[in-house]
Amino acid sequence: MISSILFGLLFIGGFGFFTYNILKIRANVLLGRDVDRKGNRAERWKTMALVALGQKKMFSRPIPALLHLALYVAFIITQIELVEIIIDGFFNKHRFFHESLGGFYTFMISFIEILSVLALIATVIFLSRRNLLKLPRLNMKELAGWPKKDANLILIMEIVLVSCIFTMNGADEAAQLLKGNESYGFSISSAIGPLFFGEINSIETLHVIEHIGWWGHFFMVLLFLNYLPYSKHFHILLAFPNTYFSNLNKKGKLTNMESVTAEVKLMMDPAADPYAAPADASSEPQRFGAKDVTDLTWKNLLDSYTCTECGRCTSSCPANITGKKLSPRKIMMDTRDRLTEVGDNIRKHGKGFSDGKSLLGDYITEEEVWACTSCNACVQECPVNIDPLSIIIDLRRFLVMEESKMPTELTGMLTNIENNGAPWQFSPNDRLNWANED
Repeated sequence: MISSILFGLLFIGGFGFFTYNILKIRANVLLGRDVDRKGNRAERWKTMALVALGQKKMFSRPIPALLHLALYVAFIITQIELVEIIIDGFFNKHRFFHESLGGFYTFMISFIEILSVLALIATVIFLSRRNLLKLPRLNMKELAGWPKKDANLILIMEIVLVSCIFTMNGADEAAQLLKGNESYGFSISSAIGPLFFGEINSIETLHVIEHIGWWGHFFMVLLFLNYLPYSKHFHILLAFPNTYFSNLNKKGKLTNMESVTAEVKLMMDPAADPYAAPADASSEPQRFGAKDVTDLTWKNLLDSYTCTECGRCTSSCPANITGKKLSPRKIMMDTRDRLTEVGDNIRKHGKGFSDGKSLLGDYITEEEVWACTSCNACVQECPVNIDPLSIIIDLRRFLVMEESKMPTELTGMLTNIENNGAPWQFSPNDRLNWANED
């Protein structure tokens, strides 16, 4: 009874705290401007199935894709065993499904163990790639400090979790043999159980070891679950809504501000009344572009929480490759950090509070914004359809349309467009002079 009560308290506390953090993140995301991503549901479901569930874009780099797939499938399938652990914990049972499922139960646990071994191998390789091989995209400047520790910590958690699974199953297998019962026949534990615990001749000791593995497994699940909202690995959950709400337009199509579009149409309509009040005159005027996270759309903010910091965007960015300061990964990390800061300030001081900081300037520099070539390589490479370019474009819009700031190279070009209708410093009347040359 005490065990069941303790389990229930941990379960309610762990999932309650996770829910609290989820609601905080949801509130942060909803600080963004509205954007319509509801249409074309069939295409959205298809995109989510292929990109999030099927990991289609991961396989542009096959080796890490296969390793990630091993971790991903193991994470999904092992939740079956977690269901049994929860039932056992609440009702003080032991392997609740074993008698009712029989051979299928043995097959499922054996399959989970094989996946766990593959996940363990993948985890060790991922740790080696980050810390021994030191792949360039996994050791860039923006990953120094906490981001690198975060990546290593979650992988270490995976190793501990798998160790708990085999401690639990292995000790249970050894206990069954010591009792004179038939082995469960689990694919891995039936071998390593007698190997590691076969010399123990006490049923009580084996039960204690099994309980250490069982409680360790449950505790690591709760720890992992509540660590996710603070970690880059939150994409495990957010990849699905993020890909569902993907931008389905062609990548070269940029968005237009409705207020600017309406003004241009008004100027080009001879029958329009220039003194007529606009339909939304009573609403607060929208800022041109974005200075802070609250000027971005909720999808931009969801993107920032979904980013797994894999660096595929940055490693494919032509600006970054040629030594420019821009890193699309850093853009997303900075957006997430600033959004978390703004959300915490609002909860602590109220909605009207201003800390005097902004995304542009305090987190992302103008040099980074103007280094972008708008090529969409980062968008194409992202495994979960994150769009760093849309954030960069909105930051540029603010600089140009609100602060009249731009590189001198662009100033001349825009002046020529305004005066001559073309980027070149020639009068429109002289455009065909080349045809008169001998």
